[in-house]
Amino acid sequence: MMNRRTMFLVFLALLLPVLASSAARQNPKHDAQLKTVRGVVVDKSENPVSASVVFLKNVRTNQVKSYIADSQGNFRFSGLDPNSDYEVHAEKDGAKSQTRNVSSFDTRMDIVLNLKLAPKKS
Repeated sequence: MMNRRTMFLVFLALLLPVLASSAARQNPKHDAQLKTVRGVVVDKSENPVSASVVFLKNVRTNQVKSYIADSQGNFRFSGLDPNSDYEVHAEKDGAKSQTRNVSSFDTRMDIVLNLKLAPKKS
């Protein structure tokens, strides 16, 4: 049978990893280790395209996130896993940009990608 001190030590041993994990999620330094992908969606004349839909696909999980560009064509995906690869493209009214890749080997934490919409081919 365990005495109180032993039970307390076992309790602490089980609780510390949970507390450490929780602290890491609330730690700004932990957030700084996550990637951000941002940029502007433009047309063939380099004019910003508002309300275009930007898609970000995690290549490993196939999870897709979308973002509707603001009135200046800006988009932003933050809190991304730096150990994952991503594919990014934009679409609006049948026009689509080239798919751009974000590699896990790219050590930049703030990646800027400008996406140019090409008219839909007939």
